[in-house]
This record gives sequence, structure tokens and C-alpha cells, in this order.
Amino acid sequence: MKLSILGASGQTGLYLLSQALEHGHEVKALVRDVNKITIQHERLKVVEANIFSQESLVEHLQGQDAVMSCLGFSYKMFSSISGYTDSMKAIVGAMRQTEVNRMVVMTSWYTDTSSAQNSSFFVRNLLIPLIKSVLTNMFEMEQYLEKECPDLNWTVVRPPGLQNVPVTDKEILTHEGYFVPDENGYPCTNTVSRGDVARFMLSTLNDEKWTRKIVAMCCK
Repeated sequence: MKLSILGASGQTGLYLLSQALEHGHEVKALVRDVNKITIQHERLKVVEANIFSQESLVEHLQGQDAVMSCLGFSYKMFSSISGYTDSMKAIVGAMRQTEVNRMVVMTSWYTDTSSAQNSSFFVRNLLIPLIKSVLTNMFEMEQYLEKECPDLNWTVVRPPGLQNVPVTDKEILTHEGYFVPDENGYPCTNTVSRGDVARFMLSTLNDEKWTRKIVAMCCK
């Protein structure tokens, strides 16, 4: 497929980019700084784009089969953020304009922060309050896709804490919820490798099971 990857120079994005090339896809990496991607490949094109501008994105989505996003934005302790919703509205506008229908986007476990009530003490009392601005805006983006984008074939992938570890062959567990529960209803892990998140994101591209679905994932 011809894929446009946003956030391709980020830590998860680089795993996604590399695996997409290994799987034979043609990749266009949309980044703010083209110098951040040093990978060279005959099926890779790195372009500078403004992720908040529909006009900028249209140029780079023309003729593509799917959009994949690993965009991430920094948390703020005492104010809200809007990067996830602002960029998504530009992406959706550009997709509609160029008639690109398929999108896979990464958010996180616990985007509804009340869902973390059975998580560990550290996650519940330290991590969630620290990154609440990020989780809240991710949740707003998920709501936007659910309510405003019934015409697009989107999938939202929710991973737990991301580790800078390459792809494994571990079994992937999924759950249509805010986290993947164990048999007692508690979160079954706290972390997953970025390589495995990329692996799962790519696996959803042609899987109709995840059409307009929000799915939490982790590894067994």
C-alpha cells in the first residue's frame, strides 16, 4: 500500500516506518524536520508538512491508500492541550479532500482517566495526574472520530506505557475498552514495546474487524 505516516520521526513512528518498508509498502513520511529521519530506502519519501494545516497535508495525501499517525504532544501540568484534536481535524479534512478513506491512529490506555481506578498505585496516583492533559485531548480526538467521521474507515489503537524495544513475536491481546483486562478485570500489564505497537497498527490496515473501532492492545 501507499502509506502516509505522521509522527514518523518519533520513537514509535520510526518503528512503524521501518516495519512498513519491510512489509513492502511505499511510505511517505510527513515530518516537521526532514533531517530527523536518516533512513534511506527506494520506497521511502520524507517530506516536510504542517500537521495543523489541511492545505499542507492535501499535497502529501494525494494518491495515497492510507494515513497512519503516531503523533504525540507534550503534557502540560496546569493547562489543557489541543494538538491531538487540532491535527486530526486537519488530517480528516485533507483525507476527505483527497478521497483517502483509511486511517490508523495511536492514542493510549486510560484516555477516559476514570478507567484507571483498578490500575497500579503508580499509574493511578502519579502517572495519570501528570499526563492528564494528554489523555484528555486524546479522548477528545477519539470522540471527534466517533461522532464526526462516520464516512471514514478509521481505527484507534490504544497501547499501555511505551517501551523503546524492538518488535517481538509475542501474542497480541486486544480489548474494545480503555485497557486490556486480566481474568479479574484488572489491567494485565503496564507496558508494551513500541515495535509491537507498530506491528499491530500495520496488521489492522486490511482487517475489517477494526473498522471504526477503538481497540486497546498489549502483548501476552
